[in-house]
Amino acid sequence: MTRVSPLRLLWLALALWGAVHPMYWFLRHMRETGTGLAGLIDAWYVNSSTTGLTWDLTIAAVTLTAWVIAETVRSRAWLNLIAIPATFGIGVSCGLPLYLFLRGRGAQAARD
Repeated sequence: MTRVSPLRLLWLALALWGAVHPMYWFLRHMRETGTGLAGLIDAWYVNSSTTGLTWDLTIAAVTLTAWVIAETVRSRAWLNLIAIPATFGIGVSCGLPLYLFLRGRGAQAARD
C-alpha cells in the first residue's frame, strides 16, 4: 500500500474545502434570494468589485484548464482531466488543489 505524502494530503484537504465552503455560500445565497442559479450569476456582476473578481477567477480557471490539458497530454494521466469539470462546476478553489493532488500520484509512484 502506498503512503500518501503530507503535501498530497494537504492538496486533498484544500480540494475538499474548496468544494464545500464556496458551495455553502452559493447555496445559501440562492436559498435566501430564491433566484436560483440565474440570480447567483447576476450577483457576480452586481458591481465593479464582484465583476473584477469574477473575471479574475475566470482567467485563472482558463489558465488552469490549459495547464491540465498540456500536462495530461504529456503525461497521459487521463484521470487528471477530472480537475477541469471540478474547476468549472465548483470553482478554482477545488479544481487547482484537486489537480495538484492527482498530479502528485505520478511523483509518488516514481519515488516508491
